[in-house]
Amino acid sequence: MELFSRYLDRSNSVSSVITQDIIKEENLRDDLRYYFMSPCEKYRARRHIPWKMGVQILKIIMVTTQLVLFGLNNQLVVSYKEENTMALKNLFLKGYSGVDEDDYSVAVYTKHDVYESLFYVMDQYSQLDQLSVGPISYAEDENGRLLPLTMCKEYYRRGSVEPSDETYDIDAQLETVCMSHDPKTANLWRTENSSFFDLDFYRLVDIKITFQLKGINLQTVRSRELPDCYSFFVTITFDNQCHSGKVKLFLDIDAESSACRDWKISGTAQKNTHYLLVFDAFVILMCLTSAVLCTRSIILAVRLLQRFSRFFHENFNRKVCEDDQREFLNGWYLLVIVSDLLAIIGSILKMEIQAKNLTNYDVCSIFLGTSTLLVWVGVIRYLGYFQKYNVLILTMKAAFPKVLRFCCCAGMIYLGYTFCGWIVLGPYHEKFEGLSLVAECLFSLLNGDDMFTTFAQLKDTNTLVWLFSRAYLYSFISLFIYMVLSLFIALITDAYETIKSYQKNGFPQTDLQKFLHEPTELPNIEESDQTDVSVRHSVLCYCQRVPANDDVILIS
Repeated sequence: MELFSRYLDRSNSVSSVITQDIIKEENLRDDLRYYFMSPCEKYRARRHIPWKMGVQILKIIMVTTQLVLFGLNNQLVVSYKEENTMALKNLFLKGYSGVDEDDYSVAVYTKHDVYESLFYVMDQYSQLDQLSVGPISYAEDENGRLLPLTMCKEYYRRGSVEPSDETYDIDAQLETVCMSHDPKTANLWRTENSSFFDLDFYRLVDIKITFQLKGINLQTVRSRELPDCYSFFVTITFDNQCHSGKVKLFLDIDAESSACRDWKISGTAQKNTHYLLVFDAFVILMCLTSAVLCTRSIILAVRLLQRFSRFFHENFNRKVCEDDQREFLNGWYLLVIVSDLLAIIGSILKMEIQAKNLTNYDVCSIFLGTSTLLVWVGVIRYLGYFQKYNVLILTMKAAFPKVLRFCCCAGMIYLGYTFCGWIVLGPYHEKFEGLSLVAECLFSLLNGDDMFTTFAQLKDTNTLVWLFSRAYLYSFISLFIYMVLSLFIALITDAYETIKSYQKNGFPQTDLQKFLHEPTELPNIEESDQTDVSVRHSVLCYCQRVPANDDVILIS
């Protein structure tokens, strides 16, 4: 009787342990299945409202609206700067045609033209108030005095040149002489300082005229925003560095915006600014909420991976394969968090610009533009829950490693052509004058754009270079269009066909997928210990890989 009682107790304890293990395993399987469900499936399974998806949809609308509003304002700022640059070139550069020649605005070829252009700048500057049709005037210092116009000439300290005798004597040390004068009387320099304008052109390197102007961008009133005040730092350069008989004239402007010191405006511009600040603050709050929710999901995923890894180690004494581990590290969440951080920084910069405490539109536009790009890319995640739309994501995932390796090999050939084209064709072709220009030109040729123009623009003054250019261009176009580009497309096409085949015949399953899809039945209490062993080892499997896809694991 006592032995029978011990046997019953042992059977009950074994059955209890088996039941607890099976329940623990089933709970883990349910949690894993729920984690990999779509938001709609999660709602149907547990009636949990997809707050995270709702926040993302609302964030997309708000971030895009914020970008559009800022972009319209930024366009006004950029157009104001560009039009002011064009206006100042027409005001101060004699003979300016309205279109810059290459990298300079105007070129003069005689001493008379140099003096005429130089005096023209001074005359126009002294009459600026009567000439300009825009709200622009001379800059003043803190005491209300007009800031002076400064003219500097840079020349070799000493020198003599006799081209007919093929002799020269040059002291390469550069000297700079500057003069400044009140803007209103700048045109009197030619008489009061005539010696300054006695130029030795064989020693002259350049002449720089610098002055500062003030302007107000009144066009922002139309968009119901407060106008900005601008400081224009203008530099006009007479470049004679080549001493080739061609003096190039450059006009460069550095514009800085700031809040006007004293202003009064009627209408809704100021009120509209407050509304925009409130909207930007709400965008920051929404992005913070999104980042917190995604961070929470990442933490839960890590904990779930630890449970799954511990289960595999305790039951099968081995680790979870790396491909299954990567399934828990959702890259979409990291993408959303990065976009949220960029949007928060961009919104803060936008609020500072709106409050006239900051004037750097370019940095703000980079943050807002990049965040909006990542937000819209993140929408692909929700489309990936549908099989017809999931093809793009799976194809990119399968093809990316091979495409990356292929681009590294092709990039070496591309760099070789880039350096070769720059050193050989640079002096004779405007599209090969710099490394960045060569890379852009070759990329354009790679896509079949502007081919005939590239061939035709090469100067045929050097027969050897002309023959080399033909061999260079023909070989590059033939190699990259007919071979490299075709192989690049073939890699993506092969990955796409593989994905289509898997969608039709089924994807290879890993340990994780087999564990999720394997049904578990609770054993009877009377079952022996062997039942427990068979249940424990029923999920033992190994990661299956696809040899045709270079060991890329495809998960449906």
